[in-house]
Amino acid sequence: MTRRKICVVTGTRAEYGLLYPILKEIESREELLLQLVVTTAHLSDEFGSTYKQIEKDGFAINEKIDNLLPSDEKSSIAKSTGLATMLLADSFKQLNSDIVLLLGDRFEAHAAATTALLMNIPIAHVHGGEITEGAVDEQIRHSITKMSQLHFCSTEAYRQRVIQMGEDPSKVFNTGAPGIDNIVNLDLLSKDDLENQLDWEFAQTCAMFTYHPTTLEDRDLEKDLEVILNVLLDSSIRILFTYANADNGGMVINKKIEKFCKLDIDKYKVVKNLGQLRYLSAMKYVDLLIGNSSSGIIEAASFYKPVVNIGNRQSGRLKGLNVIDCSIKDLKKSIKLALSDSFIKKCSNQKNVYGDGRSATRIVDELSSQPLSLKKRFVDI
Repeated sequence: MTRRKICVVTGTRAEYGLLYPILKEIESREELLLQLVVTTAHLSDEFGSTYKQIEKDGFAINEKIDNLLPSDEKSSIAKSTGLATMLLADSFKQLNSDIVLLLGDRFEAHAAATTALLMNIPIAHVHGGEITEGAVDEQIRHSITKMSQLHFCSTEAYRQRVIQMGEDPSKVFNTGAPGIDNIVNLDLLSKDDLENQLDWEFAQTCAMFTYHPTTLEDRDLEKDLEVILNVLLDSSIRILFTYANADNGGMVINKKIEKFCKLDIDKYKVVKNLGQLRYLSAMKYVDLLIGNSSSGIIEAASFYKPVVNIGNRQSGRLKGLNVIDCSIKDLKKSIKLALSDSFIKKCSNQKNVYGDGRSATRIVDELSSQPLSLKKRFVDI
């Protein structure tokens, strides 16, 4: 039997966490062969060398693409994208993949899509059709959609948007978000185990904070962070910080957080890479999430956790009743609202619109059975 070769490209810790259940499902299928290409932040010491976690999870890495330049300026991100394109061309040629599977909206994913397109390799895309008006991710995501043959969307609304973009409805699937699969399937850590691993206690009121650059806004990032961190400092909340991603401005955020956490090492903790298991376990034990990460929009609802979503980075995404959208100037009162008894009760009375935890099975079923063709036609509505 000839096994269909599925090449998965990953560039960040967060994206890998979402891909994890899909990777496991691919490996479980006799008719499929998983090929794994690891790029960008995974190979960077600055972001925790997270390729080691991938290997620890038991996956064999076929190719390592070290394309991230040691700067997060806009020109450096563009150069890192070009370098990824060149290096991925050699990897795809060697692997001779049948399908390239990509998730989301990262610049290295766009490089992988461009390379696969020009090398006549069909592309499957997860999380298409979504809107994030505050970041360049928006344009990248839609661009990858138009280069892809198969589309795995996290809600029916997003499926309809991909169809609106002219994609063949028979190739566009509402599978749910794979991040929910991890919540359903992973054996999350106990509070004691997690505290021991982090050397930090989830005592009193505590929050998890993740803040990424808003790449389409010309704002003073350092000034914004000063305001945000001063609000957090004035509160009594204990905070677990995670690193920003490898976008323009990410290094600025990470340095400010590292400095801030030194103000009180018992109250504040920063971790470069929690990994999916510790991240979701921490989400279970904190009282709220603060920042602008998509995980606050997608996964947090499954834990019924209040989320304070700062700024416009996630504008346009479907959100549950647990999400409070706020400006930086309204952060203090938004945190107060999120911790109120009435809002916490409101959070407990909702269903996560992003799925039921069976996304990976649906995706891999289609990867196994769909006929492969490079030809596409624009389908008018």
